[in-house]
Amino acid sequence: MPQLVTKPNNRQLAFDEIRISVYADRVLSGLDKLDKDRLIRGVTSKLRRDEVTGDEISNAFVMAALELVSKEEPDWKFAAARALLTSLYKKAATHRRYKSYADEPYGAFYPLITELVEKGIYRQELLDYYTKEQIDELGASILPKNDLLFDYIGLLTLSERYLANDFDGRVMELPQERYMIIAMYLMHQEPADKRMELVKEAYWAMSNMYMTAATPTMSNAGKKVAGQLSSCFIDTVDDSLEGIFDSNTDVARLSKMGGGIGVYLGKVRARGSDIRGHKNTSSGVIPWIRQLNNTAVSVDQLGTRKGAIAVYLDVFHKDILAFLDLKLNNGDERMRAHDVFHGVCLPDLFMEQVEARGEWNLFCPHEVKKVMGWKDENGRPLGLEDFYDESFGAGSFREKYEEASQHPILSRITVPAIDIMKRLMKSQLETGTPYMFYRDTVNRANPNRAHGMVYSSNLCTEIMQNQSPTVVEKEELVTKDGQTRIVISKIPGDFVVCNLNSIHLARAVPAGVLDRLVPIQVRMLDNVIDINNIEVLQAQYTNSQYRAVGLGTFGLHHLLALEGIRWESDEAVTYNDHLYEKINYLAVKSSMELAKEKGRYAKFEGSDWSTGHYFTSRGYTDGTREGKFVTSSEWSELAEEVKQNGIRNAWLFAIAPNGSTSIIAGSTASIDPLYELLSYEEKTTYKIANPAPDLNEKTIWYYKTAFLLDQHASINMASARQRHIDQGQSFNLYVRPDIKATEFLELHIHAWKSGMKSTYYVRSRALTIEECESCAS
Repeated sequence: MPQLVTKPNNRQLAFDEIRISVYADRVLSGLDKLDKDRLIRGVTSKLRRDEVTGDEISNAFVMAALELVSKEEPDWKFAAARALLTSLYKKAATHRRYKSYADEPYGAFYPLITELVEKGIYRQELLDYYTKEQIDELGASILPKNDLLFDYIGLLTLSERYLANDFDGRVMELPQERYMIIAMYLMHQEPADKRMELVKEAYWAMSNMYMTAATPTMSNAGKKVAGQLSSCFIDTVDDSLEGIFDSNTDVARLSKMGGGIGVYLGKVRARGSDIRGHKNTSSGVIPWIRQLNNTAVSVDQLGTRKGAIAVYLDVFHKDILAFLDLKLNNGDERMRAHDVFHGVCLPDLFMEQVEARGEWNLFCPHEVKKVMGWKDENGRPLGLEDFYDESFGAGSFREKYEEASQHPILSRITVPAIDIMKRLMKSQLETGTPYMFYRDTVNRANPNRAHGMVYSSNLCTEIMQNQSPTVVEKEELVTKDGQTRIVISKIPGDFVVCNLNSIHLARAVPAGVLDRLVPIQVRMLDNVIDINNIEVLQAQYTNSQYRAVGLGTFGLHHLLALEGIRWESDEAVTYNDHLYEKINYLAVKSSMELAKEKGRYAKFEGSDWSTGHYFTSRGYTDGTREGKFVTSSEWSELAEEVKQNGIRNAWLFAIAPNGSTSIIAGSTASIDPLYELLSYEEKTTYKIANPAPDLNEKTIWYYKTAFLLDQHASINMASARQRHIDQGQSFNLYVRPDIKATEFLELHIHAWKSGMKSTYYVRSRALTIEECESCAS
């Protein structure tokens, strides 16, 4: 045993075995099945023989507990979290100069805010909008006991990535304070008479882990940093030199702020097309994608990681074959872009031709506009990309495609549709991408189709909102008051902004809090729109016009396991249908109530919300598809209320991947199945075992893992959800490396026919897969 313990103030005390025992009791409080003696033996084996610091004792408890984590005893991950908590409490107390006690581990809240505002770490608004008395009241509302909800990896992730440190990297902010600061900042512009109530409600939602904010909000809300609160953006590139380079600049500006970017390139002319009448001069989209690739690498996200950019192209674009090979590791490196992700936009007609083994024509969008002469009501030229099947007030895509295919002058490349699909699937198995974006399905279901077109999606394939390119109108020298300036005039396009947060299904549903939870989540998302300051002005403008948000979910497999529902069952499909209908109903109702309070979004008139088509097209009001939790009469009443009062947000529902935030909450990611019963997080010198959430003798039978599940069952559940999701869902396919081409194709055909709007990564691992423990007898 050590002889001495050195405290943070360099005081030395005699090592006391009784205090180790008391510490162990605190770490194991409520974890009755865990063996205290095993923990203490592990701790003492890690302590030096002469003297140790208090921090070394805490770390010894962490490591000893982590070494005991197993599928049989998963709760050791909570013991390790409590040891880490003790270390955080002590460090914060030392750096903030207060005494921390086991029953009162948090210091005063007001001094924390004043100190960090003064240091330039917190934003001044926290003091401008809240009095000392109010901050003291909010500090008294903080619940340190909710820190016990974290498992080790969740708490470690939160502490390393999200908690506020000072400029010397010292711990200042504790977990519950982070949640309260987020709540205060998101609600600071609310009316003074209701602000405090709303702050407490938002804190309740986050502190109890009924929901998580998206990573940018979690990390940046209330902090005086360069980052912003929105998760990702989508740009549509104009077919002009100015448009292409301006887009690259905009992408760089957003990427440095931590945003994920989607870029639609379907309007850019193909390789070999003419430029100003000069034949065969265009280099096509690939060189511009390589420019974006360089931007992703060179403009990192606040110094933490390289930028994240996804590029999308239509399957009828002449450059599609080169585009599909973008990320392959062989071939001409001048035609590769390894640091971006890519997605393909697919019309129904192409999928039909794949099934029929028919031919497919590829066109240059610039030539189509020049030769075909299609125009919109304002006389602007249109290309094939501007149509979809059952287009709102226009011809359908298949009509326009056939017209273009029969035109005697318009050039085209004709290839078997199945050959394109083979190239696509080959890339997916090798690289995980391209993503699939089913453009007809998306646009038919778009509640704002009267106001625009959805060409592509975002970095994670769940955001689907109206898009259009920003166009440079003119550039001129202007002299005023003796000063000459260059003034550039642009017509802003619809530049999509994603504002996200997510419901923790495995906590919120069993607790029965959805009715209370969803309204505060929608309000939090709506407030992000007003608070956020986006450098790219067309994005700021689009955000204000549509006020789009994306309420999401995570912990689906966790919830199904708790409910005793097998993933590969009709019961799971039905459960998804009813649950997501309820969430959608609550989201629409919450947005309608906000519209009554704050006003409808600017482009409400003419939308499917205003006409009622949104409700009738989904079978909500006619009694043919009565839900378990929401009746047709309730939907009809809500549809009438929306017609009368409007709705605050043009889009409401989108399921993001939730990688980091689901880890913090200790649950399964998004709508994904569990990857492994026992996974490992690699650190520099050790591995952290991470068992499935709430793993026990009951739930293990419902935790069949991703690569062992029938992917058709996953598609069936996603299809049931999709009816209720006005945007999309980040849906991954998990396939074995030896999957047959016909089986792989069947999955894509099934996803398309089932009404899914997109698929995200194709995940494959070339490893021997052990027998499913959840299925073993």
